[in-house]
Amino acid sequence: MEEQQTPKQTEISSLQSEPLKKKGLIREYAESIAIAVLLALVIRSYLVQAFKIPSGSMEDTLAIGDHLLVSKFIYGTKIPFVDKRVLTIRDPHQGDVIVFEYPEDPSKDFIKRVVGVPGDVVEGKEKKVYVNGKQYENPHEVHKEKDVIPKEMNPRDTFGPVTVPAGSYFVMGDNRDRSYDSRFWNFVRRDQIKGLAFIKYWSWDREKHMPRFGNIGRFIN
Repeated sequence: MEEQQTPKQTEISSLQSEPLKKKGLIREYAESIAIAVLLALVIRSYLVQAFKIPSGSMEDTLAIGDHLLVSKFIYGTKIPFVDKRVLTIRDPHQGDVIVFEYPEDPSKDFIKRVVGVPGDVVEGKEKKVYVNGKQYENPHEVHKEKDVIPKEMNPRDTFGPVTVPAGSYFVMGDNRDRSYDSRFWNFVRRDQIKGLAFIKYWSWDREKHMPRFGNIGRFIN
């Protein structure tokens, strides 16, 4: 014969289950948040990272206020605490727009275009750049200053020739006259490179206080 619960017993049972349900919900939310944070860390560390353009050294390819996504896995996943990369798809190529640790201050990130790869001889002559004796044709290159600075005063317009060492890269900004790059501080080491910039996911014009809709979703080349 089944034992029937009294209303009082049912009420006590219900009160006891409520804290258990709350604990279960809190645990479920905590686990979901922990998984989301872990996934975000993995994605940011090994796959894709977002960056914002703070200066005009890459104009007109990249404008101040452009927000980019950078592929961190194309040049190989960097293993923490070890100076090694695994699952490398390819090495940086001439013409790649890369994000890297600024050699003179690793706490800062710079973005420039690769001009010379290991073994290349790079030279500048009156605003023209030559790689291995041939003029480097960069369709994104702009010059916003008409004057030509002598080599003895400044390496901006005339420099080199320099040979890019093994495991290093010579980089320059597309806004050639207003970029602080390898002409001034030499090379970027392979281990300093964070990834390849490949798309603009947002762009904000701070002077007009409005989005640049034409830039959003554009691939970087």
